[in-house]
Amino acid sequence: MVALRDTERTWRRQAVVRRGALLCLTLLTAGCASALLLDVLEANGTNGVEILGLALFFVLFTWISMSLWTAIAGFVIRLAGSDPAGLDPRAVAGRPLKRRIAITMPIHNESVPRVAAGLEAVWRSVQQQTDCSAAFDLFILSDTSDPRIAADEEAMWGQLVRAHRAAGRIFYRRRRERARRKAGNIADFVHRWGRNYECMIVLDADSVMSGSALVTLARLMEAHPQIGILQALPLPMGRLTLFGRLLQFGARLQSPMLTSGLAFWHLGESNYWGHNAIVRLRPFDEHCELPLLSGRAPLGGEILSHDFVEAAFMRRAGYEVRQLPDLEGSWEEVPANVLDFAARDRRWTQGNLQHGRLLGCPGLHPMSRLHFLTGIMAYVSSPMWLALLLLSSLVSVREAGKTPRYFLRGLYSLFPQWPQIRLREVILLFGLTLAVLLLPRVLGAVLAIRDRRTRRQFGGAARLGVSLLLEQLFSMLLAPTMMVFHTTFIAQTLLGRSVAWNAQDRSDRGVTFREAFARQKWHLLLGIVWGAALARLAPQFFWWLSPVLAGLVLCIALTVWTSRSSAGQLALRWRLFLVPEETEPPPELIMLRSWRAEGTPSDTAADDLVAMALPPPASHSGAIHLRGECSFPPTGL
Repeated sequence: MVALRDTERTWRRQAVVRRGALLCLTLLTAGCASALLLDVLEANGTNGVEILGLALFFVLFTWISMSLWTAIAGFVIRLAGSDPAGLDPRAVAGRPLKRRIAITMPIHNESVPRVAAGLEAVWRSVQQQTDCSAAFDLFILSDTSDPRIAADEEAMWGQLVRAHRAAGRIFYRRRRERARRKAGNIADFVHRWGRNYECMIVLDADSVMSGSALVTLARLMEAHPQIGILQALPLPMGRLTLFGRLLQFGARLQSPMLTSGLAFWHLGESNYWGHNAIVRLRPFDEHCELPLLSGRAPLGGEILSHDFVEAAFMRRAGYEVRQLPDLEGSWEEVPANVLDFAARDRRWTQGNLQHGRLLGCPGLHPMSRLHFLTGIMAYVSSPMWLALLLLSSLVSVREAGKTPRYFLRGLYSLFPQWPQIRLREVILLFGLTLAVLLLPRVLGAVLAIRDRRTRRQFGGAARLGVSLLLEQLFSMLLAPTMMVFHTTFIAQTLLGRSVAWNAQDRSDRGVTFREAFARQKWHLLLGIVWGAALARLAPQFFWWLSPVLAGLVLCIALTVWTSRSSAGQLALRWRLFLVPEETEPPPELIMLRSWRAEGTPSDTAADDLVAMALPPPASHSGAIHLRGECSFPPTGL
């Protein structure tokens, strides 16, 4: 216990130093960029509009500078091999598990074959961990409202139980009252059956984790009882569309480095992403119940994005929340096209804006409040960028329309007052902005290229370089579209339009021109009108803004083209946008792919389901569908 307190004091001292360094470097970078911009603006006098633009610029540059220094910290950690204040998975290798662990997968109107494939891959991988497999049970937590899908889920459960002879190990429950969405689904499990287990590992319907990763998480939680939540890094995999492959490539190249950077300065006050993580059940049950916000949705009522709040409450209760960026064997799927990607962000926008209501919640750690702020800023930054670009356009149009005045009224001078252009400062500011935006990608590529095996897994240095350039071009063209989407989502939320809780489409679906036009016609119109006005009134600024305008004008064509699986397959044949999970796929992903191709049998009889079931908790019999209820173990094992 004394050693534990000494370790905690050590990392707390390091946290102060690390966070102070991050703050100073971030503000210094943003301050230098803002000073350069102020110098440019003051050359010919400033006005209120330009001062407002400068303030927006400082806030936004601070935001992207924090990402830059997080990436640099992660880059240094990856080069060094480990963080001395972090968790080392190797330190718990071979440690026997003494406590029971629940693997939970909440589902809601999902594709049953996809869920079955993921569960099969996870459970089979767990069973291969012969020394520790007996410590794990698997729970399918259904909130499905469609009776036909629910029937297929029960049949799938029966198939899994019979195939693995896992009666009493794999359980299925379907709630009749689906209150509080996913958070309520998990909370229901925790309240009813959480006392049987030390921890639960939470998976999404598209999550896959290897047995070795699950065992490592459980071992680390037993070795570190002060940790309440331990978050693994879910790496993207499995997409066939060009959009999905671009997203996978960019995230796979940078996410490990960025997560190492986040873990470097978050330490024990990290965050929780709602899946691919292990949670200690007793403190979660006692301290992490979500409040009901006053007022009506979307900013009131039930909290939509529960994970950040649960992490904040866990930290408030005195438990650490940690990230584990070095753990291998954790994956998830990404949206297959721009529109599904935006639909997911629509839910996240409303959920993160709700967190603003919790900033004043008593007892929260300052880092938890910072997590709320950064989550809000991830979406509020879009209307701020849009406002800054519109203000810059307005200033450029006004300056282009001015008649130069070489002799100021009331000032007698033999020499004219020539308009000044601070070209050196403009070039420096442009270069600094490019460095802040592009350096994280370059550092991620350096880490991949320096290791021979990783370089080969990404297709070699040449193809990795080409893929990086193309992915950067795509990101540049996509950014204006997401800027307008996020601005629209924020406006809808503030105007009282709440998001619906629908099942996500996790297929590799393509988007038609009709659908893309219906969703993005205003993006296209904005790009055309904005570009035409600048070309007519301020042609010089038009070329500076051309990347933004091109992204808006091409948004519909880009959405449709990148949603094609054929385009993704063409890139695969050219060995572009490769990720290690494709070139050297682990057994779990090979199994997932084969099961998705074959489908899942669904011929289980109702009598078989009842025969495999165990008695339900006696005190909670009314709120759950009968078949699902009798599939759970009794309380108090």
